[in-house]
Amino acid sequence: MKTSFFRCMNTDILLVADGFPIRIAEGFKEAQEFIQASEGRFSRFLEESELSELNRCSGKPFQASPDLFSVVVLAQKFFHQTRGLFDPSILPDLRRVGYDRSMDLLRQEGADPLLESLLAERHPSFSEMELDERRGMILLPAGMCLDLGGIAKGWIAEQAALLLSEYTSACAVNAGGDMFMVGLPNGENYWSVGIEDPLQPVVDLTTLKVDPGAVATSAVTKRVWKQGDKQRHHLIDPRTREPAVTDWLSVTVIATHTYEAEVFAKALLIGGPQECEEIAHKSSTRFSYLAVDRDRKIWGTQNSLEYIYVN
Repeated sequence: MKTSFFRCMNTDILLVADGFPIRIAEGFKEAQEFIQASEGRFSRFLEESELSELNRCSGKPFQASPDLFSVVVLAQKFFHQTRGLFDPSILPDLRRVGYDRSMDLLRQEGADPLLESLLAERHPSFSEMELDERRGMILLPAGMCLDLGGIAKGWIAEQAALLLSEYTSACAVNAGGDMFMVGLPNGENYWSVGIEDPLQPVVDLTTLKVDPGAVATSAVTKRVWKQGDKQRHHLIDPRTREPAVTDWLSVTVIATHTYEAEVFAKALLIGGPQECEEIAHKSSTRFSYLAVDRDRKIWGTQNSLEYIYVN
């Protein structure tokens, strides 16, 4: 398969495709341009992005583009399906614990000290957001601001793969662990997807065999930083408003859509084994999951474990 690699959305992007080289090159160009343009719409780190404009308009109705409105509608849906464990309105808490700039810059410059005076601040519940689907209007309650990073990344990866598929016989887009696959590689009956060792990412613990569709992995060991003497990571538990304390180091979800896989990987990782079965059983979204604990043991349902490739 042909491959193309670049960095965007503060993560590594991999495009892979089978087909005619000239057409693949055209598809790679279109997919990359789409991903870069989408970063300009959805990034909370760009002052000129549409998401930043929405956040500045909290308390007032905002006319959203169809793409932004679609992702916010999905975010509202999954907020309810995960019983609030997926909550884009935790942005003030991300900023408070130091994630106030892109991860690339945060690693270069370090986090600002924790502002203890912010610990008592409350912000509106995501359930208070109002959507007018007929007019495409979003009303964030005064004081609310959103981080759509994960769900937007999953949505972008899937849309980019669908664009790329118009030029190829089979293709996939991997945006920092959020993957969408179309068709099957030449001569193969499935896609091979590695599950990284969260403590040693250059090593795979196992390989999955999956059909075309979506796979996403969320981990507490990748986007990490120090804030004073505190170790931080990017997964905020909305119940505590602090980086999640969980028995698992990573969760991989296999689903129909990448935004679904991304959301539930994050929610199950935050909820841990105490919450995962109830979320999985009560959600109207069908998915399978595999979790890696601190001893590198892989957990999942019997159906999920069947995805593991065995020689």
